Amino acid sequence: MTHFTFTKFRSSFAVLAVVLFLLVAPTTTHSSEPAKLKSLEDFLERAFAENPQLTAFEQRYQAAMQRIPQAASLPDPKLQITHFVESVQTRTGPQENVITLSQTLPWFGKLSRRKEAASLEAEALWFAYQDQQLKLARAVSVAYYEYGYLEQAIRLSRENRDLLQKLEPIVEAKVKGGADLNALLRLKVEIGKVDDRLQTLKQKKVAQSAKLGELLAMPEADSLPSPDWEAPDGSLPDRDSLVTDIRTNNPELQMIERQVASAQARHEIARLEAYPDVTLGLNYIQIDDPSVNPMTPDAGQDPWGVSIAINIPIWYPKYNAAKAEALADKRAVESKLDHRWNELRALLSASLARMQDATRRLELYGNELLGLAEQAVKNSRTSYEGGRTGILEVIDSERSLLDLQLLYWRAAADAWQQRITIRTLAGQGARGTGLRVIGRATEAVPPKE
Repeated sequence: MTHFTFTKFRSSFAVLAVVLFLLVAPTTTHSSEPAKLKSLEDFLERAFAENPQLTAFEQRYQAAMQRIPQAASLPDPKLQITHFVESVQTRTGPQENVITLSQTLPWFGKLSRRKEAASLEAEALWFAYQDQQLKLARAVSVAYYEYGYLEQAIRLSRENRDLLQKLEPIVEAKVKGGADLNALLRLKVEIGKVDDRLQTLKQKKVAQSAKLGELLAMPEADSLPSPDWEAPDGSLPDRDSLVTDIRTNNPELQMIERQVASAQARHEIARLEAYPDVTLGLNYIQIDDPSVNPMTPDAGQDPWGVSIAINIPIWYPKYNAAKAEALADKRAVESKLDHRWNELRALLSASLARMQDATRRLELYGNELLGLAEQAVKNSRTSYEGGRTGILEVIDSERSLLDLQLLYWRAAADAWQQRITIRTLAGQGARGTGLRVIGRATEAVPPKE
């Protein structure tokens, strides 16, 4: 029987199942209370503790574990009692009752193969449970950084609107002094546009909060606390090592591999169905008072005997069809494994490209353009107050700075989201992340001998 050992599992994938990593730094005191949700670790811990879909996957695994002893058990023995309404007279006396106890024994290998198939299916559901943990971690983390981006966008838009509003008295004073009224009108239009963007962002925040609340099993939470995050560093992972990690550690692939092995076991079960089962029996006959021939040897003694029965599997088309069905199922799961392996590599390549682009944008905006835009805002404000430039230059510089700031935080969120996607695809552990989240996988053990 092909089972993974618990020691090997603990040394490789269990680290992933128990320590769900995801790239934030400090260890803090955690709580599931909404007001105390701050870091990504807090959000993940709440999701692992409360998400009902994760509980459903865990219970499916627990149910599959209970099918293993059922598959390995013999059929129930049969007890048969026959009472003669009219007794059959024999040499030793009239027969009153016949008691028969029988037990069917499946052909050699049938029970072990059934147990193997059930064990492999339980292992597949174990990995499905681990895969669901990773998918939940990815969904929560992506939503977390999207929520964090909206918080930054709202803050920056509000600051930009407030700065523009502070210009209003200055522009109004100039208009009263004879300056062009169009400058004041353009400023008010720009304030209105920024305020409109701000209101849209607030509504997006409400929607994102609801999405996060669903993942955290907090559907009634109107607004979750602001995330505590910052832009990532510019490091990029190595693709070749990630491809190796996907093939070795990705729980979805390991789940499908167990399904292939289970299909192979079921193909062997279908082959063995063409072999007969054996039924052993014990017969006991109750004899009444031998009043007819009391002097007959063994008169009144209850006879007993043993029996053996073998079913005759003669319907070969049925057994051949069962084998063909099992073989087709096995080939279908093998093709599913190949397809998913190709999909995961394609997803990895796409995520790496997006992460590289996000990192490039992050460096461009953070190291070059933002500093220039901030200096341009200061220069345009000074020039306007000194009468050397118009309000349009101030508005343009403020708008350019806000756009670059939003692009910077958009790139930061994209980089985090793609980094998390890559790590969950590769099934990596907590190397170099500083984040430890304990999931409920510690409460379950993979099936073993």
